[in-house]
Amino acid sequence: MISRRIITPAKFWHRGYTTGIFSLDSSVGLSDEQKEIHSMATKFSREQMKPFMAEWDKNEHFPVDVLKQAAELGFGAIYCSPDFGGTGLTRLDASVIFEALSEGCVSTSAYISIHNMCAWMIDEFGNEPQKKHWLPKLATMETFASYCLTEPANGSDASSLRTSARREGDYYILNGTKSFISGGGHSGLYLVMCRTGDTNSGPRGISCIMVEKETPGLHFGKKESKVGWNSQPTCQVIFDECKVPVSNLIGSEGQGFSIAMKGLNGGRVNIASCSLGAAQGSINTCIDYMHTRKQFSKSLAQFQHLQFKLADMATDLMASRLMVRNAALALENKHTDLVTLCSMAKLFATEKCFNICNEALQIHGGYGYLKDYPVQQYLRDSRVHMILEGTNEIMRLIVSRNLLFSA
Repeated sequence: MISRRIITPAKFWHRGYTTGIFSLDSSVGLSDEQKEIHSMATKFSREQMKPFMAEWDKNEHFPVDVLKQAAELGFGAIYCSPDFGGTGLTRLDASVIFEALSEGCVSTSAYISIHNMCAWMIDEFGNEPQKKHWLPKLATMETFASYCLTEPANGSDASSLRTSARREGDYYILNGTKSFISGGGHSGLYLVMCRTGDTNSGPRGISCIMVEKETPGLHFGKKESKVGWNSQPTCQVIFDECKVPVSNLIGSEGQGFSIAMKGLNGGRVNIASCSLGAAQGSINTCIDYMHTRKQFSKSLAQFQHLQFKLADMATDLMASRLMVRNAALALENKHTDLVTLCSMAKLFATEKCFNICNEALQIHGGYGYLKDYPVQQYLRDSRVHMILEGTNEIMRLIVSRNLLFSA
């Protein structure tokens, strides 16, 4: 079993990013410290996640114990400041971690990425009392966090959200419903984008408010039955005259939409990294299968058509990894084009990596369609990555607007 040591923030805080050249091996091109992080995440993924991913999927089990073990390694608040318990790593480090973990279980790794996004939003925009109270709990995963933006009638058109928060003295009274919330019903903290301005106030009327699970007026819908992502619960989060202290406001009134979008920039890199892990896992499975499966008296590895297909899959994965890691560096360095680069990486990687999973299933033939083989789970779990954190259609819109209308 992997050592339960926490990454020492001071060790990783000041260092170079990489040696500059990445390759087919996902650890090549990383600095020595990053290789250590990669090794740690890979070992944890192979020992504590992959042997159980099919069982978690089948039983729709939320592996709380494993999540807390991941937190002990520093994976609960990866790119949050060490001042309040964060690990203090970079966005590229986080991408490396999420890719490695996703080879073991895409669904569970994706939830960890969402939890990290929430922790970062508090670390980046919260005040000192909020950070002091919440970040240690989030870093250890004593408390899980959920991101609440999407609503039944407002998905891509997020700035038109209707969940309201009216001010009454020292409290906000929330009313409305959020949909497709990962961790819904299990998480102890919900970061809710809600309207503190009037109905027609657009994005400037949106604020970000923390709501604790036991708050009166907070309710949860039925657990959704999903194609994939079954190791994490998903449900509606419902607010009915939900009374929350004004002190739970993150940032200032009207800043919520900006906070939500900045959170999603990182979320897009994170979820694209999870797609990389799904694709790498699928390719690894294919290589093993092609060496052992025989047709027409020779192994599949000897068929040139399948050799070409595997080469295309590996090339697409390599290109995807380069785009994702480039976007992670842009995010870390607050590059001028970070929004576009994160959108491009999410668009490209999630589509190419899903196609890799699909080709892997095809190579497996009928066996690939059986739940005894992991390729179908990689495919099911990665399909939603083209929808969440901003649909890929919205990613195309962001990129094209930058090309056509940026000054």
